[in-house]
Amino acid sequence: MSTIQVLDKTFVPYLEEAAIQAKITALAAQLNKDYEGKRPLFLSILNGSFLFTADLFKQITIEAEVSFIKLASYKGTSSTGNVITAIGLDTNVKDRHIIILEDIIDTGKTLHHYLPQLDSMQPASVKIAVLLDKKEALQYPVKIDYACFEIPNKFVVGYGLDYDGLGRNSKDIYQLQA
Repeated sequence: MSTIQVLDKTFVPYLEEAAIQAKITALAAQLNKDYEGKRPLFLSILNGSFLFTADLFKQITIEAEVSFIKLASYKGTSSTGNVITAIGLDTNVKDRHIIILEDIIDTGKTLHHYLPQLDSMQPASVKIAVLLDKKEALQYPVKIDYACFEIPNKFVVGYGLDYDGLGRNSKDIYQLQA
């Protein structure tokens, strides 16, 4: 892995594909065990978690469904403070076990804004599975139930994560060069 350039920023190697895939395999095994016989609905938050969702879902061996919603609050390298729902949920979640799949949780604002809406639909349970957890950056109370990696409060791209829409297409994750 070498540095990459995305627009005006340079990023250095952070997490390699093999490490990412190993954590996803372990997460899939845990979810298969925890949700045996429950037919969960995996709810993927677009755009960032599309690769995470695809790789995880390929390893889910229990009966399960997947759906996608689009929530956004980022512009450039920081949160705008506003959460928008660009694509909403079109599946009935009443009495369903929901596993939200998120690429990264940093401030927690996006899910803090969305979870009350989801709870109002009366799911049986809601759990959050995240690829990257930035505990240092958390500003809103969001309980993460499954996390592949805990990372420092640094901006990252790759494996679905972007900088102004670019950089998502790397199989590895890169961190903004200091």
